[in-house]
Amino acid sequence: MKKLITTGKTVELATELALKKLGVSRDRVTVTVLTQPSRGFFGLFGTRDAEVEVELLQLDPMEETIKFLRDVLESMSIKQVGIDVEQESDTQYLIKLSGESIGILIGRRGTTLDAMQYLVNLVANKHSERFLKIVLDAEEYRLRRKETLERLAERLANKALMQKREIMLEPMSPTERKVIHSYLQHREDVVTFSHGDEPHRKVVISPKGKKGEHARERGSRRTSSKHRS
Repeated sequence: MKKLITTGKTVELATELALKKLGVSRDRVTVTVLTQPSRGFFGLFGTRDAEVEVELLQLDPMEETIKFLRDVLESMSIKQVGIDVEQESDTQYLIKLSGESIGILIGRRGTTLDAMQYLVNLVANKHSERFLKIVLDAEEYRLRRKETLERLAERLANKALMQKREIMLEPMSPTERKVIHSYLQHREDVVTFSHGDEPHRKVVISPKGKKGEHARERGSRRTSSKHRS
């Protein structure tokens, strides 16, 4: 549990300084006055500042995360949203959103949903002493997208073999690239690797043993698909 000791001319000023450093409001902490301020002799000698110990209250990470989500949804005028939380392990959770207007939160190819997932993880870990991983899904978008990417991977892997050349996919997020790599990692006739820099990094599917332009470019960086994103 995080604690801070701060000083100020008054208890209030010392407390405000601690709240500013912690980035929280007064209702999120407990304040213990360690030293009362003293004006000293004629207000000139022996003056002493107030000293306080401010301690963050232990809040439930998932409760704070859900509260944050509801606030964001309300600000986007998305109402009547179902929020279902599934704990998949001690440190991993799946939050599933459902509702008529939830498509707005997905965005083009899930970019809005990915951004929201990033923020959700920040909120959860701000209130947790151990690292938590939160996966945010809306109307099973991630499952449907995963299935689409796997079908694409299968089709393009076969195309690469048939045409005996490397196939470069369109730019994808790290999460989507991982789906391609993972799906094809057990095939012995193709290899996959990532090429380029973010946010334009792409997956390349190559017949195993193909010595093409991108194979030469990656050089020593070439690894099996299960190790590259």
